Amino acid sequence: MIIVTGGAGFIGANLIAALNDQGQTDILVVDNLEKSDKFLNLRDLQFADYHDKREFREALRQGRFKETPISAIYHQGACSDTMEYNGLYMMDNNYAYSKELFHFAIDRKIPLIYASSAATYGASTTFTQHPDHEKPLNIYGYSKLLFDRYVQQHRANIQSTVVGLRYFNVYGPRESHKGRMASMVHQLYHQILQTGHARLFAGSGGYGDGEQSRDFIHVSDVARINIALAQQSPPIQGTFNVGTGISRSFNAIVQNLFTAMNRPSQPTHYIPMPEGLAAKYQNFTQADISHLLAIPGLHDRPMTLEQGIKSFVQAKEAGL
Repeated sequence: MIIVTGGAGFIGANLIAALNDQGQTDILVVDNLEKSDKFLNLRDLQFADYHDKREFREALRQGRFKETPISAIYHQGACSDTMEYNGLYMMDNNYAYSKELFHFAIDRKIPLIYASSAATYGASTTFTQHPDHEKPLNIYGYSKLLFDRYVQQHRANIQSTVVGLRYFNVYGPRESHKGRMASMVHQLYHQILQTGHARLFAGSGGYGDGEQSRDFIHVSDVARINIALAQQSPPIQGTFNVGTGISRSFNAIVQNLFTAMNRPSQPTHYIPMPEGLAAKYQNFTQADISHLLAIPGLHDRPMTLEQGIKSFVQAKEAGL
């Protein structure tokens, strides 16, 4: 069996789709469907069973999976809302839950691939895996960083694969449920679809209007990387950046969307950044993926923004 936590979410559902493409269907999906529209991500996928997150955590504590053969755990479940200020909830969901799953995995030597985040870098302008560059700006980023450090503290006792993936700006199909936390690619696509034009922030941090830039990676590359890491032999441990290694502007997203949607380009509407946001806004990110590309089986570079947006629009037109 394969376990995918956050399996009804954006990355988790795309990961299950990729596993299905490889013929894998003996999958336990773990999630919280209180936000019920996430079920739409699951309806075309094949898996063996579904557990509510709370039911799953209780099953772990009671040892109900002790005799279950498990080949890999993909821990994608987390609260990813960077505007969530309930620290108690965030630390339980992102830190305590992850520790429970971590100890279960290493005790049974099950490969564990878990979602960290580029939010661990926060205010840094250098995006390499080093404590000097880890400066989270919110409780979400801190919860992810704290678990990365917890795993590192126990590394001497780990004999199986345990890998944390610091996702940069992931976009792709199956993220409609995320609302304001959906990728800018998703949000800009729907702005163009509904109004004919895009809205972006005016210049900030020394960048011109819409020229703030991020490292955008298509979710299919994220799924491919997860699966390849779980299959590593000998086992591998570490924290790795997951991006393209190339920063692209929001203006570039807009232009590529118009091209992929086969629409004539229209002027972008630039709006002032809300008061108070500028101090917490990342004007630039670019993943250093040199360590990731050095891993056997992961030498292929991710899709370019042009390729990824074309694939994204095709998936949208197919109803995903």
